[in-house]
Amino acid sequence: MTAEPILALEGLVKHFPVGGGLLGRPRAAVRAVDGVDLVVERRECLAVVGESGSGKTTLGRCAVRLYEPTAGRVLFAGRDLAELSAGELRRERRRFQMIFQDPFGSLNPRMRVGTAIAEPLEVHRLGDRAARRRRVAELLETVGLAPQAAGRYPHEFSGGQRQRIGIARALATGPELVVADEPVSALDVSVRAQVVNLLARLQERLGLALVFIAHDLALVEHLADRVAVMYLGRIVEEAPRDELFARPAHPYTVSLLSAVPVPEPAAGRARVELAGEPPSSVDPPPGCPFHPRCPIARPRCAEEVPPLAEVAPGRRAACFYPFEMAPPAAAPGPARGTIAPETP
Repeated sequence: MTAEPILALEGLVKHFPVGGGLLGRPRAAVRAVDGVDLVVERRECLAVVGESGSGKTTLGRCAVRLYEPTAGRVLFAGRDLAELSAGELRRERRRFQMIFQDPFGSLNPRMRVGTAIAEPLEVHRLGDRAARRRRVAELLETVGLAPQAAGRYPHEFSGGQRQRIGIARALATGPELVVADEPVSALDVSVRAQVVNLLARLQERLGLALVFIAHDLALVEHLADRVAVMYLGRIVEEAPRDELFARPAHPYTVSLLSAVPVPEPAAGRARVELAGEPPSSVDPPPGCPFHPRCPIARPRCAEEVPPLAEVAPGRRAACFYPFEMAPPAAAPGPARGTIAPETP
C-alpha cells in the first residue's frame, strides 16, 4: 500500500482583493495562486521555483495555513486542514513549520535567542522548563551554534547565524514537514551555500519533507528531489530534478535554466531572452499565461489554457508544445546536497 503523501494541494486558489469599489467592495483581485495541484511525499525535497511575483511564497504560506485559501484543499497527512477544529489545528501545527525569508525581521529583537527557540515548545506545552533548556541547547548545536548563544539577542549575530537560529526554531517541535521560503536570498553569497548544505544534512538526518522555495536554480539543482516551476500563480512544469535540468519541457523552464551561471562563461550558453515583463496577476492574459512572452507561441496559445498534464512518465507540463525548445547546455556540478565546502 502506498504511503499517504505528507502534503497534498488540491485546486488551491488564493486571491487578494484590491481596490475600493461601491460600498467598499473590491474591484479586482490579485490571483496569487490560481489553481494548483501538488503533492509532497514524505522525506523528499520539493523545490518550488519561479520569478518574483509568481506566487511561490503565497503557496508556501497557504500550505502551512498562515494564509486561508480562497478555494481548494490543503491535505496534511491525508487530513483536510480546513475541516479541523481550532484545537485540532493547533495540535497539528507542531508537525509542520516554516523558515522565513528574512532572518532579520523574523526574530523578535527584544527576545533572547533561547526564548525565541523555546517559544514553540511552550505554545505546544512540550516538556518542562529544564527540558526546554536542554532542547534549545541541542538545537543550537544541531545548526552549528554554541549553546551559549541562547542568552544573546538577535542583533549580536550575522545574517547567516540568524537564519540558523530560524532553522533551529522551526525544528523545535520535531516537525515532519518544513516549508523554507527563500531562506538564503537575503544572505551574503559567501554564506548561502553553508545554510543550504545545513538544510540538506538536516533533511537527511531527521527524515524531513522539505518544500524549498527559491528563484536560484543553481541552489535547487543540488538540493531538490523534484522541482515545480511556477508562473503567474500556476504550476507550469513539474519533474524530477535531474530530468528537468537535462530536458525541460516548458519554454519558461528553458528560459530560467538558460540564466543559471556556468563555471566557465567562455564555454558559452545561449541565453533565452523573454519579451516584455510578466503580465499582471490582476488581469492575466487569455489563453496560456506565458504566451505573450513565449518564443514558440502559436495562435492556439492565445485562445486556450493548456492543462497541467503528463508529458512523460512522472512529468507534467502546462504546454501544448512541450520539449520543442532545446535545453541550455548542461554544466557539470557537485552532487545533491554538496554545493560548496563548509567554511571553518
